[in-house]
Amino acid sequence: MHLDDIKKALLESYETQGGINHLDGTNLPVEESVNRLASDFMHLLFPGFFEQQPVTTKAVSALTERRLNDIASRLASEIEKSLRFAQIPQPGVRAREFTLITLGRLPEIRRIIHSDVKAAYQGDPAARSVEEIILAYPCVLAISLQRIAHVLYQLHVPLVPRILTEYAHGRTGCDIHPGAEIGAHFFIDHCTGVVIGETARIGQHVKIYQGVTLGAKSFEIDDAGNPIKGVKRHPDIDDHVTIYSHATILGGDTHVGANSIIGANVWLLQSVPPHSIVYYKGESLVVRSRRKKEIAVETTRADQVKDGDWVI
Repeated sequence: MHLDDIKKALLESYETQGGINHLDGTNLPVEESVNRLASDFMHLLFPGFFEQQPVTTKAVSALTERRLNDIASRLASEIEKSLRFAQIPQPGVRAREFTLITLGRLPEIRRIIHSDVKAAYQGDPAARSVEEIILAYPCVLAISLQRIAHVLYQLHVPLVPRILTEYAHGRTGCDIHPGAEIGAHFFIDHCTGVVIGETARIGQHVKIYQGVTLGAKSFEIDDAGNPIKGVKRHPDIDDHVTIYSHATILGGDTHVGANSIIGANVWLLQSVPPHSIVYYKGESLVVRSRRKKEIAVETTRADQVKDGDWVI
């Protein structure tokens, strides 16, 4: 086969199968540009941490102004492309409006992210400093970008929020949908393989480990057999819950009550009352109330866990 034959076959596939950008109309957001925005957002959230040259206190104001202006221009451009694709009226005006709303939320997002970093430092005895967590812990990137993407998701901006979180997914192996609602003090230990679905709701002071899935149990379909969009499909996790590695919690009507512990490898399709502990004993799933002194195993006080009868 010659190159001309390959070209002809490719052109035919473009016509019959689609999957190309809108060459004669609205262009889609550019993945490389959004990925660069994701990286620049991290610089804006943590000035001085990811620079090649040291940043002085005196230079922070000017650096922040330049970076804000640059991000604002490029973010508005990518949002406008998305709005044109979705046929939203006045896409240019709306894009500038949504850009200012998103950037205006950054101080509050930084405050919440600070609580996430603090949760990581308090929740991991291997962490030697807050600076180590910001520079090297993958959960900081995954959670920070999700919090920004969530603002865009709430504004009903198509495409861009998902590209932002997919940048983090590719870098960390942690897949958090921009639609998920996540409270403060959130820590994902090790991060790899975590999946959090669009309609999941996570309270405050929640800690999860690698491989955890907060997923859908099933999909509602319409008369044509297509999934119905926008319905509640993923679980709710209340405050002060710990979920150990490779646990799978499924279903929009599944609710894990506050102060509960979900053991490793648990497959959970039912709601759990507050102050519960869930684990396997043999092949049986055990759901019971936590005892008075029973806490998560990361404690350093042996007297606080001696009453437990399970092992992670």
